Amino acid sequence: MNKVLSLITVFTLVFSLGQAAQAGEPRLIGTHGDWSAFVFIEDGNKVCYMASQPKKSEGNYSRRDEPFALVTHRPAEGTKNVFSYITGYTYKAGGDATIKIDGKRFALFTQDDTAWAPDAETDNKLAKTIKAGSKMIVEGTSSRGTETKDIFGLKGSTAAYDAISKECGV
Repeated sequence: MNKVLSLITVFTLVFSLGQAAQAGEPRLIGTHGDWSAFVFIEDGNKVCYMASQPKKSEGNYSRRDEPFALVTHRPAEGTKNVFSYITGYTYKAGGDATIKIDGKRFALFTQDDTAWAPDAETDNKLAKTIKAGSKMIVEGTSSRGTETKDIFGLKGSTAAYDAISKECGV
């Protein structure tokens, strides 16, 4: 599956499953290096997100869905820079995940197959660090105890961020 189609597929995973809200299909705003920018309409409001997949994944797992990192703006809800990580497996109950970007470390909380920053302040710091960084490493542990390490390139993250910010007016 090509990269852009995979990133559009994440829309289905994140935004449409289990939601009663009516959401339109995502539209690609642009691809910028390792990141792609998208917009879709949900309940008549724009939602903009940038997404990427790891360049390399490590772990002794037999089966895993594709992982994705996202930064999302929902201006109608007053939120921006919301970081989420879809890991491709169910996290260990009560576990957490960590992100390292060029020596800076962030802790995420987990539920099912997704990890998030604990608050808006951390979301904002993460977005700023992603834009300024060169490499991002996400580590977590599956419900079966498998440790994983995903390595992302951050090339193009500033341009993708600027594109979603412009599209959503934030």
